[in-house]
Formats: sequence, structure tokens, C-alpha cells
Amino acid sequence: MTGAIIMLVALCVDAVLGWPDRLFRAIGHPVTWIGKMVDALDRWINLEGADEGARRIAGIVTVAVVVGAAAEIAWVVTWALPASSPGIVLAGILAWPLVAMRSLRDHVRAVADPLAAGDLLGARRAVAMIVGRDPDRLDREGIARATIESLAENASDGIVAPVFWGVLFGLPGIAAYKAINTLDSMIGHRTQRYRAFGWAAARLDDLVNLIPARLTGLLFALVSTRPRAALETMWRDARRHRSPNAGWPEAALAGALEIRLSGPRAYHDGVADEPWLNEGAPDPQPADIGRALRLFRFAMLAMALGLAILAAL
Repeated sequence: MTGAIIMLVALCVDAVLGWPDRLFRAIGHPVTWIGKMVDALDRWINLEGADEGARRIAGIVTVAVVVGAAAEIAWVVTWALPASSPGIVLAGILAWPLVAMRSLRDHVRAVADPLAAGDLLGARRAVAMIVGRDPDRLDREGIARATIESLAENASDGIVAPVFWGVLFGLPGIAAYKAINTLDSMIGHRTQRYRAFGWAAARLDDLVNLIPARLTGLLFALVSTRPRAALETMWRDARRHRSPNAGWPEAALAGALEIRLSGPRAYHDGVADEPWLNEGAPDPQPADIGRALRLFRFAMLAMALGLAILAAL
């Protein structure tokens, strides 16, 4: 399967290189390019005086334009590549920036190291880079919990989901997915400005992550030392999460690590009283971030092995 080979190449390059800072400073990143298009459309057609219906239509147009442009450019590039092994490898290299395996590991490690050393201030600064909560209100356990939840959710929508759509539809599939995910992260919010305008982006993001989120939870469970507990926790608690998708990998990790996740979350504008995943288990400790990272590495290796098998077939 060509898509499997493309995604395997992308994962291998990302594991070795990540996205170097020098390259980011020179040309940015495909996600930032998509973000500029979203921002321009937001400023252009998300008019303050428009009613909710008009804003919803403007949001649908924005999604169609951004996703269509990303997929079309990727399709043209794919069409221009040689239909041979070098062309497939080149497609994998072009897909490389759209998986974030090494970046996710580095961001989580940036929290784990100072937290383990007792540097609460440094851990708070690092965790603020990956979650939207108020870091000043997080204690050691709160930082560990937020970090593990971010690892679980981003393993799904930052790695497994783009790989899933890349396997199915090649470079256009992964480009379209990243456009959808970027749209959701920028405008898929329940604020006054984006409640209507971001409706289509949020709903489409929920749809395209439906299968990958469950696959991510399954991967975490299968590579853990407690697969049955992880699967039972995932099946029992995933639907309690406010997100239709994030609860699946988070609940699987909670069951695998024998900790509780989610629960009340402190943001700058108040506290969200969310239900617990794996309620009754203890709060995660700093050492549990390292355990979660080990499961993450095993899950990514298992996914890569699955891609290799698909490629061989």
C-alpha cells in the first residue's frame, strides 16, 4: 500500500530530525502557512456585525477554501512526482512536517525534567506551551495530569490521525487532515466570535478524529502491561469526557498507568468541573510522565510496525 510507505518514511524522518528550529526560522512550517490563510479569512469574512446564520455560512466557506486548497496543492505535488519508488520516498519526505512525533515527545520531556528535579516554576512554564490551563494554579500533580492528558490527546490528533488519513489518501489525505485540525485549533472555540463561525471546523474535526482517537486508545492499551484494565477503563469512561474523541486515548492511558485523569480544570477564566477518568485511582506523580512517555514510544513503534506490514503487503 503506497500510503503506508509514505507515512512510514514520514515517521522515520520525523523521528530522526523533528522539525529543526533553523528550518522553522527560515521557512516557518506548513501548519503556520495554513494558519495564515485561516487568519486572513477570519479577518475578512467573520464580520462582527453579522448574525449567527451568516457567520456559520462564512465558517463553512472558510473550511471549504482552506481544506480544499491544502488538498489541491498536495494533489498537484503528488501528480508531479514520479510514479516510482523515488517518488514515493519524496512524498514521504513532504509528509514529514505533518506528523509531530518528535515534537510531542520533546514538549512533554520539557515538562517532565524540571518537574522531576523539583523546579515547579520551570515545569509550569513548559506545561503552558502544551495546555491552555492556568499554570500558576497547577501543583505537582496538576502539572503531571495536564501533561499526560496532552500527550494522550496529541498522540491521536498530532500523529495517529494524520498517519491514518495519509495511509488512506496519501499526501492529499494528510494535508487535508492538518488543515482541518488547524482550523479547529484556531476557530473551533465556543466564544462569542467563533461559536457560529467555527462550528463547521469543530464538527468536521470531531468527525475526522473519530476512528484515529479510538485507534490511539487501542494502541496504548495493547502495548501496556495492563491491557485488560486499559481497555476496560477506556470503554467505561471515554464517553464521560467533554470531547467525543479525546477521552479514548486519555482513558486508556489512565487505566494502563493506574492513575486518574481529566477532572476539574483551572483556566484563566474559571474552573471547568469535568468528570474523572478512572475515578478512584490516585493522581499522577512526576514519575508517571516518564511511564506515559515509554508507553507512547511503544505505541509509536507498534504503529510503525503495522505500517511496515501494510507496506510489505
